[in-house]
Amino acid sequence: MPENRKTQEHIDPRSPLVLDTRELGRRAGSIKRLSRPVPAPGMFGLELIGAPQGAPIELDLRLESVMEGVLVSGTATVPVEGECGRCLTDFRDSVTVDIQELYAYPDSSSDVTSEEDEVSRLQGDLVDLEPALRDAVVLALPPNPLCREDCPGLCPDCGMHWDELPAGHSHDQVDPRWAGLQDMIDQQSPDGATRSQEK
Repeated sequence: MPENRKTQEHIDPRSPLVLDTRELGRRAGSIKRLSRPVPAPGMFGLELIGAPQGAPIELDLRLESVMEGVLVSGTATVPVEGECGRCLTDFRDSVTVDIQELYAYPDSSSDVTSEEDEVSRLQGDLVDLEPALRDAVVLALPPNPLCREDCPGLCPDCGMHWDELPAGHSHDQVDPRWAGLQDMIDQQSPDGATRSQEK
């Protein structure tokens, strides 16, 4: 479940996912576009798949000044690494997530119209995008990732990848009650005659 990202303690202005809105101003309708790569500050993801720390996240954002605060919208393309839930093979992929988050001014009417944990807030002129991005990435990732859609997985008996096994591969066990008959079949020569046992 996504973390409670509305309540913010202190924003580190040096964090790559902290955005400075000073140039935007507070005049409603002002827009600033931002496109840049930023390193993932920590592991974003689930147990089997996620964006490792330092992975280059491509942000393509629009910051818009509105009456209540700053509306941040756009996309983030995030490289992810995972382990296939069927064959356990490590794989790499990427996900593109949509972001839309309103960061309210400290003195906006949202103080009256919403609960404290319902709205993200600016701290001074700074916006912390990390919680919103983390939530979007976690919700976009599959809980049971696959290296490819048609991954056949592993043989349950020998543990080998089905792609590496010959057609018709099986581990059928002969019922011990039929073992004597199987021995007789195995002793048959190609022309149907029983092999002679040399003594």
